[in-house]
Amino acid sequence: MTSAPLAARLSIPSGPLFFPVTAYGPDGTVDLDVYREHVRRGVEAGAAAVFACCGTGEFHALVPEEFEACVGAAVEAAAGRVPVVAGAGYGTALAVRYARLAEAAGADGLLAMPPYLVTAGQEGLLRHYREIAAATSLGVIVYQRDNAVFTPRSVVELARTEGIIGFKDGLGDLDLMQRIVSAVRSEVPGDFLYFNGLPTAELTGLAYRGLGITLYSSAVFCFAPEIALAFHRALNTGDDTTVNRLLDGFYRPFVDLRAQGRGYAVALVKAGVRLRGLDVGEVRPPLNEPAEDHVKQLAQLIDRGYALLEEDM
Repeated sequence: MTSAPLAARLSIPSGPLFFPVTAYGPDGTVDLDVYREHVRRGVEAGAAAVFACCGTGEFHALVPEEFEACVGAAVEAAAGRVPVVAGAGYGTALAVRYARLAEAAGADGLLAMPPYLVTAGQEGLLRHYREIAAATSLGVIVYQRDNAVFTPRSVVELARTEGIIGFKDGLGDLDLMQRIVSAVRSEVPGDFLYFNGLPTAELTGLAYRGLGITLYSSAVFCFAPEIALAFHRALNTGDDTTVNRLLDGFYRPFVDLRAQGRGYAVALVKAGVRLRGLDVGEVRPPLNEPAEDHVKQLAQLIDRGYALLEEDM
């Protein structure tokens, strides 16, 4: 764990937020050596933070012991150069357990994912995330998506909760997000962080930038960090010509390919990492591997993305 507060370290978007995949060996067990290498490469490539064992990292597929080992390996590989944020989820009791394991492993913060399966009311959601925040000294980012959707008033209450430092949106309702940002800004003094957490967040980067939200998770960074960094730099310097060239030539086709299979938001990313020379293994059930033709299309698309970078040189 680093000494500087997590919110301060994340507030300046120095690079994309890196959500590493979890590496498995041929026998299906976690391969911590390959995982450390994956994290190390991402940090050295320019990631602003490491979000370990979250959605792209197959949090759902890890038992607690594997989770703690992976978070510890990510902390070791990051070596204090960037903060490490770990996932926490399921029901409240298990989410608290994962939160405490993450703290014990040296994480700097938590990404609190939606509770398992149930659709709860606002009061129940607030209680759930407050209990996670109270369980450790780590800063908590609340992840809105699927069955955890908040009203502006509820996000104001989250922002007032000690330990909750930010809000990640995986829903994509820009009207709701504008009302959330406005309500928190009006009623809660200080800085509260917002993140674009949609799959392939670059595709909606311009829209979220219009709301003042510049922090985002980048799955593409896992396998094509140079493309992700070029896009991040262009988005944050107002170079919309480069943004649109990468959107049209790489990111939109990638999203179209991702839409060809269920679970491809993880499985296709993992295939991309393997294509780039690091054997991180296959996804665990219930996810399945991408079709062979889709992997070939991904390889061609990665080549096209790097060719677009050459045009800018």
